[in-house]
Amino acid sequence: MNNTFLESVALRRTIYDLGSSLPVSKETVTKTIQEAVRTSPSAFNSQSARAVILYGDESKKLWKIVLDALMKIVPKDQAADTKSKIAAFDSGAGTVMVFEDMSVVKKLQDDFPIYKDNFALWSHHGTGLTQFSIWTALANIKVGASLQHYGNLIEEEVRKTWGLPSSWSLIAQMPFGSINSPAGEKTYQPIEERVLVKG
Repeated sequence: MNNTFLESVALRRTIYDLGSSLPVSKETVTKTIQEAVRTSPSAFNSQSARAVILYGDESKKLWKIVLDALMKIVPKDQAADTKSKIAAFDSGAGTVMVFEDMSVVKKLQDDFPIYKDNFALWSHHGTGLTQFSIWTALANIKVGASLQHYGNLIEEEVRKTWGLPSSWSLIAQMPFGSINSPAGEKTYQPIEERVLVKG
């Protein structure tokens, strides 16, 4: 089956061995991320997703914040492995931080009380779609990335460091860069067990 969208989806893999160079210009990466955020779907077209793109030293600042937070809670016998893991994320060219603007979610809850209990869930759906869009769009320009979640440990420090609104909730961090080593082979369960066809 010839489908360029699905071909792009198949390119999206978790890349842990990132390099600090980029196969395209920084401007191209920025525009790619901007367009992915702009066109990602959201409930009620709320457009509650927010993103901050960090390059170079700004990205390194983020991963130092993550490492400092982790060193306060990981057991001593896991410290070396933790440092190695964070160093891999820090080795890329940059990081995209993905947020949800909870003031948008709150306004929807106030404006549409009949759906109030659903908007938090729909917000999570929306951020997942945004993360997927960014990741796939980066893969399509041959920029490697992985998806990380340290927001619960670093959200307050991140908002303070980059002067972000208090309503922005940090959902994910996506380090990106050149692909030093490709992802390994991926296996799939039989699709017939996962997608049923009736009629």
